[in-house]
Amino acid sequence: MPTGFFNVPYPKNEPVLNYAPGSAERKALQDALAEARAQVLDIPMYIGDTEVRSGNKKPLSPPHDHAHVLGYFHGGDAAHVEQAINAALGAKALWANLSWEHRASIFLKAADLLAGPYRFKINAATMLGQSKNAYQAEIDAACELIDFLRFNVYFMTQIYSEQPASSSGVWNRIEYRPLEGFTFALTPFNFTAIAGNLPTSMAMMGNTVVWKPANTQIYAANVIMMVLKEAGLPDGVINLIYADGPTVGNVIFNHRDFGGIHFTGSTGVFQGMWKTIGQNIQKYKSYPRIVGETGGKDFIMVHKSANAKEVSTAIARGAFEFQGQKCSAASRAYIPSNLWEAVKNFLLKDLKSFKMGVTEDFGNFINAVIDEKAFISITSYIEKARENPLNEIIAGGKYDKSKGYFIEPTVIVTKDPSSLTMCEEIFGPVITLYIYHEENFEQTLELVDETSPYALTGSIFSKDRYAIELATQKLSNAAGNFYINDKPTGAVVGQQPFGGARGSGTNDKAGAKVNLLRWVSLRTIKETFVPATQYEYPFLEKE
Repeated sequence: MPTGFFNVPYPKNEPVLNYAPGSAERKALQDALAEARAQVLDIPMYIGDTEVRSGNKKPLSPPHDHAHVLGYFHGGDAAHVEQAINAALGAKALWANLSWEHRASIFLKAADLLAGPYRFKINAATMLGQSKNAYQAEIDAACELIDFLRFNVYFMTQIYSEQPASSSGVWNRIEYRPLEGFTFALTPFNFTAIAGNLPTSMAMMGNTVVWKPANTQIYAANVIMMVLKEAGLPDGVINLIYADGPTVGNVIFNHRDFGGIHFTGSTGVFQGMWKTIGQNIQKYKSYPRIVGETGGKDFIMVHKSANAKEVSTAIARGAFEFQGQKCSAASRAYIPSNLWEAVKNFLLKDLKSFKMGVTEDFGNFINAVIDEKAFISITSYIEKARENPLNEIIAGGKYDKSKGYFIEPTVIVTKDPSSLTMCEEIFGPVITLYIYHEENFEQTLELVDETSPYALTGSIFSKDRYAIELATQKLSNAAGNFYINDKPTGAVVGQQPFGGARGSGTNDKAGAKVNLLRWVSLRTIKETFVPATQYEYPFLEKE
């Protein structure tokens, strides 16, 4: 068949729309929100060529308005998981053998659909289903997912083009095969882009996928599936199911053809799955690939030379955007004594100006946390902090779930750097500050490194380049994404590949070529043009 060495469009980060008053995009998004709220969707699972409706219907509601029903999804069971696996295995041969440029074209088209006709639909779904404000939805559901698709296509071509050297009379080459069997994507509620990236990055490399999103992200996941189908993704390549986690895991992790998992979620769940996979290792045809990005206890470290206003802004944005429900959200900060009063005054002033409420009101900076389970967990940390005499809550601390799951942005100041909220992941709008003596910078760096089992993101604020270098060295293993004079959130695909180590995951860097390499199995081929015809080597000859 005709072929060639093809260059794909060079990727550029999708421009972020600002949704300013009077703008066309603001009106379009408001219309999409109104349209979505006026419907009650019936959301199926997508298995092979079938939209599966089990009849086990479960409601989806906005976290900020839990009395309103956006739609119902059809819950699955073990039989549906088996069906999804069979569909993935059945689609594998055709998909794996499809020329790579045709796989690339599907995902490039999906990116253009998201950038164009689906932009406001997927942003509205994320705003309503996950309680993100317009800007947070734009940078996530539209821009980051578009970037993942376009950059991953580019990274795929780079991988395929990397070939070994060949000596005289020999041609060496490498095939980048998809993994044997099927792969599994388990995705979180907090980023629509992650939900889209985890299954598509595996599929892009020729794998077929069983995809289970968090229930609280299904509303937007359904839009992702609509986009992929319109882009021409063949049936069975990505199979979207809604069974509960233990049921899915029990079927998948006991299946001989399980080839790998792409995961974002809690550290406990990831460690439990890894243990199960290890216990079942003799069952599998190949050693499964295990890729996961998990928790974080992300920090802001401040040097005495820093600018207090820059620090307070980093705390306000880094800790409280999307209600602190980012893996990268600032959850602890170390403030030198000489800057504390200024940082506190700036921060409290910003917090007083925050407006909290529904996402449909574009004036609200703070919205609701994702569900009642999260609400209970986060507020329990606030109450435990309140009971500790070494803590002082200087802002927030109040909450109300009568209409939506609203928790005020909460700032705790502690005299104990090992207190509960300095050490444990909270995943909500709560940050704890420890004020250290301004001359104890180096000792405090050691404290930052040793306090948490996680190593996802962190930042240093300083105008002293020696202090910046020292922090960069001392904290080299404390964060997989490290920021200098910036908040520890907001990684951009193609610019800051994202992922952490220690208790935060396998550090396989979403948004980079290295992640896609995890979803291929290499075959080295050596071809000798004129084979030898006798076994003797020259060293065997007599003098």
